[in-house]
Amino acid sequence: MRDKQTIQKTAMITISGRPNVGKSTLLNALVGEKIAIVTNKPQTTRNRILAVLNREETQLVFIDTPGYHAPRTRLGNYMVKVIRESVADVDAVILMVEPIPNIGAQEERLIGWIAANDVPSILVINKIDTVKKEELLEVINLYQAAHKFDAIVPISAQKGDGLEELIKILDGYALEGPQLFPDGMITDQPERQIIAEIIREKLLFCLQKEIPHGTAVEITKFSEREDSEIIDVEATIYVEKQSHKGMVIGKQGAMLRQVGEMARKDIERFMGAKVYLETWVKVKERWRDSAYLLRNFGYTNE
Repeated sequence: MRDKQTIQKTAMITISGRPNVGKSTLLNALVGEKIAIVTNKPQTTRNRILAVLNREETQLVFIDTPGYHAPRTRLGNYMVKVIRESVADVDAVILMVEPIPNIGAQEERLIGWIAANDVPSILVINKIDTVKKEELLEVINLYQAAHKFDAIVPISAQKGDGLEELIKILDGYALEGPQLFPDGMITDQPERQIIAEIIREKLLFCLQKEIPHGTAVEITKFSEREDSEIIDVEATIYVEKQSHKGMVIGKQGAMLRQVGEMARKDIERFMGAKVYLETWVKVKERWRDSAYLLRNFGYTNE
């Protein structure tokens, strides 16, 4: 645990990369808390997520971003805009890649944005436990030729390998300045937003491939009972098609109960209290292309 030494240096660091490369897993591992939801489905992260790590006199502020992809909806356009804005006006950018000896179109676009903003960058090669050393060297040589990275750090975000070395490198980008976030604060996300994301994570985990990307979650009630420490949460799950509503609810409500039970356990761990969770499912056709609904669900640059 950090002593009471005053923060003297800070750094803002963006984590970027293609979908499913492990950005949110890295963010959670760096700060030691589950801040961002994690699944094996693309577009799990839709918004900018901020997390804070205090180390002695240094405060590192990490910005997790959606995985870069070609947008096909207003929501997709918003996610790409979040990425572009997040690789500008920061102290350093992490480009996270898999140990594959090929630079894809997504990586090329991200490298282009990093170069255009002339921002210091670190290449982080994740999932190194899945390849041999010779294959890893091939990947390193390929990216070294593509861009002048300040450092290249092989890691396993899931196992924690290489994270201490990465943090030491990131410490070097911290500049003298006031503490940006108070002690004890590990994210700027409101509790309602984190709870909504937990529910969406369980939807992504439980549902078929084509359905989760058309779901959004709105917390309509969040209150603590006066006579006990139980927290009442009511959530509405939105889908784009009537047929998807039936799939989310499941036969005799089985799927919705499973999602709710899994979410409730994680919400209780997050809140440190008993939670009574109620969920409903509503249809909002093409909500991903509705500017009004995107703002309503929190996908806004304002």
